[in-house]
Amino acid sequence: MHIAILTFEGYNELDSLIALGVLNRVRADGWRVTLACPTPTVTSMNGVTVARMSTLEEACEADAVVVGSGVATREVVEDPAVMGVLRGLDPARQLIAAQCSGALVLARLGLLDGVPACTDLTTRPWVAAAGIEVLDQPFFAKDSVATAGGCLASHYLAAWLIARLADPGAATEALHYVAPVGEKEEYVARAWRNITPYLPAYV
Repeated sequence: MHIAILTFEGYNELDSLIALGVLNRVRADGWRVTLACPTPTVTSMNGVTVARMSTLEEACEADAVVVGSGVATREVVEDPAVMGVLRGLDPARQLIAAQCSGALVLARLGLLDGVPACTDLTTRPWVAAAGIEVLDQPFFAKDSVATAGGCLASHYLAAWLIARLADPGAATEALHYVAPVGEKEEYVARAWRNITPYLPAYV
């Protein structure tokens, strides 16, 4: 099971790395989480440089993809080489999630046609200008596409992915592990309130 987190130059550490940390709480055989980057290294909006763990092409073949956010997302969606590769993303065979400005990438790819989205307050007008209804809530999913708004909503995306790809128990364990001491039950319950309405009945 491969989950790729698309991470571009100027990425937001909270978006890519919180998802990476929560998703990696799953200790199942074959479970792999990578930062998928267009170049060998990318540097965050705050100067944190990370090495590519997988390519964008590999991300298009992954079981699930998280489109991370960052200060250069508007440049990403105008890059024909990057967007040409990302047209290989397919919600018919992948779970696809976007964090904050990652929703702009999904909108440009046509993956939010008729689907409302969550995003951060800065990106909201750009996503709305793309013709997408923007919701005033932290998380929304329809079928195999999910979006989250606000950096600290990234664990909702991670939990939704774990619940879909592994099981709800594994998602609860991952959330419980990262939750603040003394607030774990409250933290986990709030997460489930946000994601349960968007999980298939069979999960």
